[in-house]
Amino acid sequence: MARIVNLGQQVWTNYHQTAECNLKSRIELVNSDEKNGRAHLKGVAETVRDLLGEARQYQIPVRPIGAGWSPSPINVVEDGWLVETLRLNRTYTVAAKDLHEDCEVAAEALLLVQAGATVDEVYESAEEIGRSLRTGGASNGQSFAGACATGTHGSVWQAGGIQDHVRAVQMVTPERILWISPEKPVLSDAFIAQTGSEIIRDDRVFAAAQLHIGAMGFVTAMLIETDPIYMVQNIQKATKIRREHIDWLSRGEFRKFSCEFGLNENPYFQQLIINPFDPFDKKCLLRFLYKRPFDPNIPPPPPRDMGAGYDALTLLGKAMAHSDLFKGAIMQFAMEQGYPDNRDVDDPPAIATWGHTTEEHAPIASLFNGSVTLDRNRLGEVFDLVIDNFKRGGGGTVVTLRFVRQAAGLLAPAHWPDNVVIDFDGPNVESSHKGYKKVIEALDEAGIPFTRHWGKTNNLDEQRVKRDYGQNFADWKWAQAQVMPDPADRQVFANEELRKLGLI
Repeated sequence: MARIVNLGQQVWTNYHQTAECNLKSRIELVNSDEKNGRAHLKGVAETVRDLLGEARQYQIPVRPIGAGWSPSPINVVEDGWLVETLRLNRTYTVAAKDLHEDCEVAAEALLLVQAGATVDEVYESAEEIGRSLRTGGASNGQSFAGACATGTHGSVWQAGGIQDHVRAVQMVTPERILWISPEKPVLSDAFIAQTGSEIIRDDRVFAAAQLHIGAMGFVTAMLIETDPIYMVQNIQKATKIRREHIDWLSRGEFRKFSCEFGLNENPYFQQLIINPFDPFDKKCLLRFLYKRPFDPNIPPPPPRDMGAGYDALTLLGKAMAHSDLFKGAIMQFAMEQGYPDNRDVDDPPAIATWGHTTEEHAPIASLFNGSVTLDRNRLGEVFDLVIDNFKRGGGGTVVTLRFVRQAAGLLAPAHWPDNVVIDFDGPNVESSHKGYKKVIEALDEAGIPFTRHWGKTNNLDEQRVKRDYGQNFADWKWAQAQVMPDPADRQVFANEELRKLGLI
């Protein structure tokens, strides 16, 4: 069993201090001393099931919470229980004897991850056994389960979101402990039974559970697949780009773009941070990561050499919020402080494992995060429309371009074969919101399909979610009903945001 620590009634604020709620109780779950992994997973899941059953009996809404990272109010629950998982943070390897006879994944590629393990803890656990994650977001302090639940992505253009790693989910409802996986099995029935779980092997239910937005149940553990360990070389620089370079990126000519500004090879990761007030006459910030073989003799470089430092952009961005005069120049100063040191092609190479591409994060008060995801092939068509309307709305943030493949999960925002994610990150002031809303309105008026990030400011409602996801939304709702047939069970996980989105 897990230990329950009741921290009492209080006001809770999320990590970035963008949303808060009055709690009936804040509850922390803590791992027991049980050494057997399967028995421990079983005990934790039973504790959660009993807690959810009590919540249902007394009609108390529950939100599971990891790091509370999402700037959106998706994790807040008024007059309910907030159940924290960060101390449920163990990871386990899997033995070959525990695989299903039809499994096509090697045991050494698999990790069992408890729901509260942070992205950084999963990085470390993977590297200890000579493995790496394939992709990840811009930070490492989120819980891995939370990052999967909202479709966190990076800019690995050959990969989708962090949820793509997931091969099975242990999901708990007020009545059931479930092991949800694709129809092609990975772990044996005997192994799963020892975790106390009922097996659901269904591709649609699994695709819903990979990105469940906290509305299908309480995740207590996940089985993830890792890659052989590798390293990446970082190139980062402040430089001017031309309009034609946006067209190259729209066509997926990443090597051509890299050859112009970085190395003459395909980058593994590619990101552009742009000053929207003057995207071509002022320098933008480029970051490339190139895959390298693992070499244990290479010591980790300082975090800033690997491109960490996005926090500096946001902190300095506060200066822009108080003056429309010279806003472009002030933003440019903030941007270049974010990359105080170029790491160019002629500099000594900065090479590290994937887990060292982010640094420890400090909370940023009053942060604005918004994004739109759309078909990468339309970037050239929409770039000027996005920038012009963002400025017309008042602006207030930098604009970042990231590139990802189609991501796993029925409700994955990156659902085109190739995607561009356009992020707006900066101070949480009126001009940031106005600029973002102007972009959304302009894309709609132009008939450009796009989606928005579940964990960020998104201005979504049920009607729009249905429009954006179509049959995938209907399939997700069907899967939710398979996991929790009784509407009263679904109401345990309800909050204002999930109701507005039509997910509860």
